[in-house]
Amino acid sequence: MKKTILYAAALVFIYSCKSEKKQDEKREVGSYTIEQFMDNESVFGSSFSPDKSKILVTSNRSGIFNMYTIPTSGGEMMPITKSDSASIYAISFFPEDERILFRMDGNGDEIYKIFVKDGENLKRLTPEKNVRALFYSWAKDKKSFYYGSNERDSRYTDVYQMDITSFISKLIFENKEGYDYGDISDDGNYIALGKAINTNDSDLFIYNLKEKIFTKINKEQSGNAAQTFSKDNKYLYYTTNLGSEFSYLMKYSIAENTSEKITEKNWDISGMGVSHNGKYKFININEDAANKIEVTKNDTGNPLDLPNFENEFITGIDFSKDETLAIINVGGSHTPTNLYVYNLESKESTKLTNVLNTEINQKDLVAAQIIRYPSFDALEIPAVYYKPLNASKENPVPALVWVHGGPGGQSRQNFNSFIQYLVNHGYAVLAVNNRGSSGYGKTFYQLDDQNHGEGDLQDCIEGKNWLAKQPEIISTKIGIIGGSYGGYMTMAALTFAPEEFEVGVNIYGVTNWIRTLKSIPKWWESFKDALYLEMGNPYTEDSIRLKKISPLFHTQNVTKPLMVLQGVQDPRVLQIESDEIVEKVRENGVPVEYVLFEDEGHGFVKKENQIAAYEKTLAFLNKYLKETH
Repeated sequence: MKKTILYAAALVFIYSCKSEKKQDEKREVGSYTIEQFMDNESVFGSSFSPDKSKILVTSNRSGIFNMYTIPTSGGEMMPITKSDSASIYAISFFPEDERILFRMDGNGDEIYKIFVKDGENLKRLTPEKNVRALFYSWAKDKKSFYYGSNERDSRYTDVYQMDITSFISKLIFENKEGYDYGDISDDGNYIALGKAINTNDSDLFIYNLKEKIFTKINKEQSGNAAQTFSKDNKYLYYTTNLGSEFSYLMKYSIAENTSEKITEKNWDISGMGVSHNGKYKFININEDAANKIEVTKNDTGNPLDLPNFENEFITGIDFSKDETLAIINVGGSHTPTNLYVYNLESKESTKLTNVLNTEINQKDLVAAQIIRYPSFDALEIPAVYYKPLNASKENPVPALVWVHGGPGGQSRQNFNSFIQYLVNHGYAVLAVNNRGSSGYGKTFYQLDDQNHGEGDLQDCIEGKNWLAKQPEIISTKIGIIGGSYGGYMTMAALTFAPEEFEVGVNIYGVTNWIRTLKSIPKWWESFKDALYLEMGNPYTEDSIRLKKISPLFHTQNVTKPLMVLQGVQDPRVLQIESDEIVEKVRENGVPVEYVLFEDEGHGFVKKENQIAAYEKTLAFLNKYLKETH
């Protein structure tokens, strides 16, 4: 599976949508403030308590993320933590008691720590200074859990097992070669590991912890990713794209050293799992930028009956330990994701959350269309189109080309308050999935390799040209906006195609590839060589091309108004990237607005900062795009 460099924040920059019934364009559409849009709640990360009486979730209803519980029978969400500074993310209840594991980082620095909450007492379980820890799973014996940490070597993530009585950990796998963790078997004998070859392909291994032996699973070079071991410890499920454009599901026999194909779709199978005792198997499918899930009974292969939700998708599922209840995630492009509890025996579902602000009429939200347009070389480019409800030939509106993060990301059919805010205030948004985006086959995926800022930029320009031909768009008022790699594309557009877009909004985007590739976080070491193969090695003659495509070295070309937003704690795109591009473009006499958040990283997660960022962005667009002649 190809990895991405600069992932846009999951809460901010992954979007898409679905075609739905045409709205009545004559209806009066309500106009909402950014405060109203940001009062939509984000709830995720659910797990059942040992007695199934409640679930543990993470929510931003307080303004930043904290932990809450919700009764499985329905009822009020109860706060478990009340942080007002750093976000707290729930991991899980303990297997047999109501202690809770959670994680925190330093306001977006991505150096995560694992903590335990026992009643009113909080305890940090992993080292405080400059050590990153990631929870993996509970051990089958319910007496310990597995986690990854770069404590031994900041470049690589080793695997540890921590006792939940003494909280003493032991190293069980020393990762000296830069493997990526996949899964560990229930009997604790095997670890599945990946090893990146390049950003498109990776080898897959099983490591026998008792015999200290590696076994390579894939026979040919391809994109492989471990999913989970079977509950009887005999098989490893994994996905591969060997001989196919899309990833499909395989099952590897440890005893026989053979693999067989289990499930194949016309789109990528992006994930797979089994319930606690193996009764149910589920697969995640990335179907034309929509999250789909299929659940089957393991003994018969028959599909599990799940409730239907009009114009919404079931995008996630988690089972109780006894496999009688399931938490399901339900949402769509025009509906924030809600949680339901589904009783697998009675077939009854209970809605646990109502995350849409009650002041917002859901009919005023836009369910967008999947569209496709030809690029400069006739390559078909998929995109997600959000058209304001009252936009028409008689009432044309300005528009934005929206570019996702990555490279290798994808604009998806998920709800996004920022996009809905912009559309509600009269901007059409075209979220392009330019060449190099995931989800459309491995050939499409590889088209931007060593071609960044060139072919993919032309795809964005052709997206603008598609917009300009739509009768509801003012063809002379089209801007570009993006975060992370999308921020780079915004700067590339203003720098290398300065007459194409009227304004640009760069949200923590790369402007100097040489510096960014030299300063990647230490814990990305296992992926660095593969990354350099795709992007170029800044320590070699590749630096000539990297300088050529870096906007910072060509700022004299920028003539259109620019807005830049940046988090001080960002470990992926350093603040200096934004500082320098702002300084250089201002030397041209070009209007530049700069918004800097001291307590954010690569993605803005605090509501007060999101409100400030998005409100300032709308004001900038109104001034330099909508209100210009």
